[in-house]
Amino acid sequence: MARGWESKSVEEQQSQSQAQPPERRAPQLSEAERRHARELETLRLVRARILQHLDTAKDERYKAQLQAALNEIEKKLSR
Repeated sequence: MARGWESKSVEEQQSQSQAQPPERRAPQLSEAERRHARELETLRLVRARILQHLDTAKDERYKAQLQAALNEIEKKLSR
């Protein structure tokens, strides 16, 4: 009985998504725009990881390396 209920819910969701006006759907991006968005997301993730490592790092030399990497990432993000 649960499966029948789930499939009806899925069918309902699909019909609702198809009934959406076209302007509410995500715009189609060019290859260059998709590549740029992926690069930005990657830089943000790397930045978050570096910040996490900076919080737990104990060695001053390692902290200096992380800070240099963070500065470089932030420079790229600001462009």
